[in-house]
Amino acid sequence: MDNRIKTGIENNRKSDCYITIKDKSGNPVSGAKIRAIQKNHEFKFGANLFMLDEMESDEKNKLYKEKFAELFNIATIPIYWKDFEPEKGKPRFAKDSIKNYRRPPLDLCLEYCRENNIEPKAHCLNYIPFTPAWVENTVESQKRELEIRFKALAEGYADLIPGWEVTNELLGVVSLNKDVALFASDDILEWSFNLARKYFPKNKLIINEDMPRTFGSYIFNRSPYFMQIQRALALGAEIDSIGMQYHMFNSRAAEPSESAKFYNPKLLYDVMDLYGRFKLPLQITEITIPDYTGLPEDEDIQAEIIKNLYSIWFSHEAMEAIIYWNLIDGYAAWAPIGDMTQGENIFRGGLLRFDGSEKPSYKILKKLFNEEWHTEADLATNSYGKTDFRGFNGNYELEIITENNVITENITLSKKNDNNYTIIV
Repeated sequence: MDNRIKTGIENNRKSDCYITIKDKSGNPVSGAKIRAIQKNHEFKFGANLFMLDEMESDEKNKLYKEKFAELFNIATIPIYWKDFEPEKGKPRFAKDSIKNYRRPPLDLCLEYCRENNIEPKAHCLNYIPFTPAWVENTVESQKRELEIRFKALAEGYADLIPGWEVTNELLGVVSLNKDVALFASDDILEWSFNLARKYFPKNKLIINEDMPRTFGSYIFNRSPYFMQIQRALALGAEIDSIGMQYHMFNSRAAEPSESAKFYNPKLLYDVMDLYGRFKLPLQITEITIPDYTGLPEDEDIQAEIIKNLYSIWFSHEAMEAIIYWNLIDGYAAWAPIGDMTQGENIFRGGLLRFDGSEKPSYKILKKLFNEEWHTEADLATNSYGKTDFRGFNGNYELEIITENNVITENITLSKKNDNNYTIIV
């Protein structure tokens, strides 16, 4: 398994780069010194941004923003319908909107992402349980109001947010969905994606599903989520990326048996291989790995599990993003702030403690992203003005030193490019 991980990372996350240095007359420059430093990953690592300026002190808000930007290059931002449009026709997107816990305004999130070179991802256009109460409970009314919502979001934000989750948990949380008329509609999935493509023609459209239906219901090509996607594609839905949640929401008592199943590397690879058949990129969209107690030993175990999981996911050819859920303990769903006995707080699944200090899991991810999965290289051109290196895909800054000049160039290394660069000095 270690060999598959290492081989997968080497083959799927790195590329060869070829550089030619010439002078302004077109002659090769030999002996040029080049320092190549990776500035960002093409692969996306992230978390939800639900606690942006939502904490009880300015100091904590500042720390949260610093720790998020230090680690991540993508952020899941909330656009839950009933929370952002509690009153018809009055969406709370503006920065100065009335506060709603764990739902920072969209404009505030985008400003933060823009300032910190973080890609925003919207969650979610049509998440059935979050249909506002003011929408009449008929399929016709809900489709009509959703089209108004899609259109408004596209007009304001399609150019600012590359990726949009279109549907979420259509197979899961049935108890939350069942009283909403649209949930029982035969074409809800295909209709949602067709509508999204109408208003978001150039954006990445993502389907998302919960863990019990992704990793938990693996039955080869008879897996329910697989068959749902297969049917939707056959009916013309334009799905661009497949989202798979990974919340380990298990009691401590049930943890041994659940771990034996879900932390099994063979299962993880089997599931990714199955969904990879669609030739669409995969995302691990929501991750919670508990430490349960906050004790040092349990925090260390959480970190080791996270390191292994991220290594497996990062190694797979189809994977394009790994997105953790709650960065910090004590602010999870269904619980008062800081109450670790209620809601999802009981799992202590954050990468930071409630006071904002780093857990071992945060430190190990920082080491993976910024050291182990990071490339810096010192190069020199040969007599033909050429040199090359192999590195992790992403953006690079090149400092080029010749006898007569020192310049800086930016390049991008990617499986999508030929990665041949000719630079004039």
